[in-house]
Amino acid sequence: MSYGLAFEPFLPWPMLGALAVVALVLAVLLVGARTRGGAIRALALLVGLIALANPSLTREEREPLSSVVAVVVDKSASQNFGDRTAQTQAARAALDERLKRIPGLEIRTIEADARDGETDGTRLFSALSAGLADVPPERVAGAIMITDGRVHDVPEQASALGFNAPIHGLITGQAGERDRRVALEKAPRFGIVGQRQMLTFRVTDEGVPAGARVGVIVRRDGEVIANPVVTAGRPAQVEVEIAHAGANIIEVEAPPLEGELTLVNNRAAVSIDGVRDKLRVLLVSGEPNVGERTWRNLLKSDANVDLVHFTILRPPEKQDGTPINELSLIAFPTRELFQTKIRDFDLIIFDRYAQQGVLPQVYFDNIVRYVRNGGALLVAAGTDFVDTGSLYNTPLEDILPAAPTGQTTEAPYVAKLTDLGKRHPVTRGLPGSESDPPHWSRFFRVVDAEARSGVTVLSAPGDKPVLQLDRVGQGRVALLLSDHFWLWARGYDGGGPYIDLLRRLSHWLMKEPDLEEERLKLSTSGRDLVVERQTMGESVPVAQVTTPSGAVRNLTLTQAEPGLWRATTPADELGLWRAVNGQLTALTNIGPLNPKEFAEVTSTKDWLAPIATATGGGLWRLSELKGSVPRVVAVSSGERLAGDDWMGLRTRDVSVVRGIGLFPVFAGLSGLLLLLGVITAAWVREGR
Repeated sequence: MSYGLAFEPFLPWPMLGALAVVALVLAVLLVGARTRGGAIRALALLVGLIALANPSLTREEREPLSSVVAVVVDKSASQNFGDRTAQTQAARAALDERLKRIPGLEIRTIEADARDGETDGTRLFSALSAGLADVPPERVAGAIMITDGRVHDVPEQASALGFNAPIHGLITGQAGERDRRVALEKAPRFGIVGQRQMLTFRVTDEGVPAGARVGVIVRRDGEVIANPVVTAGRPAQVEVEIAHAGANIIEVEAPPLEGELTLVNNRAAVSIDGVRDKLRVLLVSGEPNVGERTWRNLLKSDANVDLVHFTILRPPEKQDGTPINELSLIAFPTRELFQTKIRDFDLIIFDRYAQQGVLPQVYFDNIVRYVRNGGALLVAAGTDFVDTGSLYNTPLEDILPAAPTGQTTEAPYVAKLTDLGKRHPVTRGLPGSESDPPHWSRFFRVVDAEARSGVTVLSAPGDKPVLQLDRVGQGRVALLLSDHFWLWARGYDGGGPYIDLLRRLSHWLMKEPDLEEERLKLSTSGRDLVVERQTMGESVPVAQVTTPSGAVRNLTLTQAEPGLWRATTPADELGLWRAVNGQLTALTNIGPLNPKEFAEVTSTKDWLAPIATATGGGLWRLSELKGSVPRVVAVSSGERLAGDDWMGLRTRDVSVVRGIGLFPVFAGLSGLLLLLGVITAAWVREGR
């Protein structure tokens, strides 16, 4: 409890000051005149002036407040290396016991977890600021951090802390730790498919002399593509070929260093998006038909497609005397297209083409080799497929997935997805296929054929194949057995999803990664990592997901739709994630190329030393304290707040007012009696 004096004047302070000056002058005159009762009159003036100031006696009831010490525990991924977790737990328990012995001290434990998938690195001071946001600066006694020392938000000036108290550090880990890490220094984000890109990286060894020769492994999508030998501590370069469109995951992995702390940062990865320069498509049309323009319009509408289109209007044996310059504007360059430049095309399409003697048999042999070596062939057949000039009666027979029976069925029907077609990425989820029968227009013809290989994804009544897909060698083949797809394009009877189907079909033929039947993919959605598996099978095994810190999570995939299975897990770490499902592997990198959390993982005092020195704090390595922590001492004054075996906390004399009492001196009866007493004394003095 404390007492004081407060004033609440009845007049403004300037006016009261002027009256005080006048009263002082009068008092001096009265005392100086040596008249009877002059001193008492001067006293009366003074008492009246004090009464106008309205003094009050105050009484405050104060409650002392405790000082607050923050114990910041580093829970980042690097704390899991070696015996750091055990050291942290032991130090936390011992420190808590010692702090509880100090009276008037409030302990706030703050866990700083950098594995939230949003922040890069260990940010203990951000956590400290948030944990003490409701504490006045004058109550903060200090902060004690249990960490490996790799803190990425250390303030440059102690004033940035917002309080005047020491920062102490208890460092986990061991002195002289060794570690090897791989860091990507320069990596492109895009590359043209088929071209090579330069990747710059560095292998760094900590705890050992620099300059060692290290053999590294470079992988693309899990496949080893190079084994360069580099010098540790120096930048190195490697050329990688962009193999396909979409994400090309490039990994650089270094072998373990003897006795190193962790293998997590021995590997770095980057995703390079492959972009096709131009998709070169050769479209050869035979008998003129209404569907020919459908193919041309679809391919010409795609700016990434470079279309070469030839239409064979008449066979060469037809001689009727018509001048050559009136037969065609451009001669059909068969030799250039099917012998010297056939490898330049990504896709060859035969639309209603029948043999007319234009292409020799040797060119069809070239097409077969082209497909087996990785090319793509699409045959859009009609009645020409059952005639004597059928493409099936050429060397293409070896690679076509269905054999014509020699008959065609002329009757209206609605093509349906087969069970495999509902799972295949080319036809899965086609608009209108969700109903039975599908909500698209009818066809009126199907070429009867017997499926020999591949999968039937679209069928007519009687399980007759309408669209057959197959893989041949390294290439792919598609066979359309109806020439009525143009009805969908014209909107007949409501039309159909011809753009979706034909575009997916052409991209599948050209090996677009998203349309692979068996594919494992990793992506992010908000704060979740999405594991997605495409398959033609009826079930999938459990997926194993490896986090950047090396932890393994087993995920059970659930079927999202036919042929597509999916699972999610929190994306709570920055760095390279890996998923394995059966024989498939997928990778994705979340956040920066070289996450700070795994860039340097050896423990150190150096990073916290400047702020600890500036605040008067100290740093101790737990491995050197033999399982204990320094003594904790309450310090009320002085600049020295740490020693070899002790750490100091500033004790604060802070209190809060719980109650207050006021007693006006000149209010009520007491003030009246005091004034009357002075006046009476002056009157009595004059009466003598």
